[in-house]
This record gives sequence, structure tokens and C-alpha cells, in this order.
Amino acid sequence: MILKDFVSFVTGAAQGIGREVALELARNGSNIVVTDMNLERAEETSKEISSMGVKSMSLRLDVSNPAGVEEAFQRAVKEMGRIDVLVNNAGIVKDALLIRMKEEDWDRVIDVNLKGTFLCTKEAVRIMAKQRFGRIISISSVVAFMGNPGQANYGASKAGIVGITKTVAKEYAGRGITANAIAPGFIQTAMTDALPENVKEEMMKAIPMARFGTAGDVAKAVLFFASKESGYITGQVLHINGGMYM
Repeated sequence: MILKDFVSFVTGAAQGIGREVALELARNGSNIVVTDMNLERAEETSKEISSMGVKSMSLRLDVSNPAGVEEAFQRAVKEMGRIDVLVNNAGIVKDALLIRMKEEDWDRVIDVNLKGTFLCTKEAVRIMAKQRFGRIISISSVVAFMGNPGQANYGASKAGIVGITKTVAKEYAGRGITANAIAPGFIQTAMTDALPENVKEEMMKAIPMARFGTAGDVAKAVLFFASKESGYITGQVLHINGGMYM
């Protein structure tokens, strides 16, 4: 129970990587604020967490909405008393080759993935600085480092997350706050499960370990960065990709 009595605020936590992160932190003693655009699924995740014997609450949250983000953090602190860990996981894709990419699709991906990370981190830092303790973990992507056709908006947003992570790490280290990022490669999800076998085989060729990662692989890395044991690590990016990018 290395996170006993912690409070963790996880965005995009209703499904996929975010849900597994929330469950992993809860299994290790943390109380969880489950936030997502899909409130019904967020509530389901929150109920599952509560059954583990820790405290949980669920909130509908559009991370790109400044007023909504501010309100969500205020409600979380009122209910939970503090926030020790922020996991910036919420993200979307709107893929197209650059020449065909609509400006509104560029803007929406940047707003959710990058602006959302900025807004949530800003609110979390206000709280953590007073506590003189905090852990900020943001989910980037291998695409930020390798590029990927059709994902100029997504790649730019995830590269931006690395930049803000390193800046926050320098600005708030003196307040006991660490900021780190995780860059997953191909992770097994409902989307990858639905891909044709020949497409999956081609993707596998780029991965020395010859398998997709799991949400659990990412969640365990988040757990480490969230713990007190990681206190001398900040401004870093941990790549979880089976050797796809080194």
C-alpha cells in the first residue's frame, strides 16, 4: 500500500489506459478522483474502486474547458481534502495526412491533449505547492519522438507534453513536486484488437519484443512515478514500447 492515504486525480479514467491507471493506484492504497467526458463509465470505474476499500468520486470533465477544470479541482479538494498525484491521461485522435487535415481537427486535438495537460497541471500545482508535495505524471506517446503519418496534430500535442513536463519539473522542484512523462508505444486496446491480422503483423515487425504492450504496463510505470520512492526523479520521459524506440 505504497500510496496509502494519497489522493490521485486521473483524467480520461473511464476506460483504457486511464481506467487501468486508476485501478492500479487504488490497489496500492490511493483514493481516486475519476474524471472523464463519459460520466456513466466514470461512475462505473469509481464504484469498482470504492469496492477496494478506498475512497473514490467521479466527475464529468472536458479538460480543454478552463472553467470546468477549475471547478473539478475545487470539488475534488472539497471532497477529498488534497491532491497528491495528477495523471494527465485524457487524449483524443483525429487523424489525417497533413494536406488533408482540417484546421478544426488540429485545434481540437491540441486543445484536449496539450491545453488540457496545461490546465490540469496549473490547477494541481496550486494545490501541491501549498502541500509542498506532489506528483505530476503526463502520458505522451512514442509518436512524439518518431512521428507517424496522419498524426501531425497528435504528434505535436504529445511532443508538447514533454516540453511542459520538463518546464514544470524545473519550476516546482523546490516545492517538492516532481513532473515526469510516460511515452507508450503500441498498447493493446479495443482499437488494436480490431485491426486485421496482416496489419498487426506489420506493426509487430517494428517492435523487438514482438508484442503489443498492455495498459497494465503503463499503469505500473505511473505507480512508480506516483510513489514517494521516485522522489529524486523529475523531468524525465519513460519509454514503454518494447524496444520500438530507443
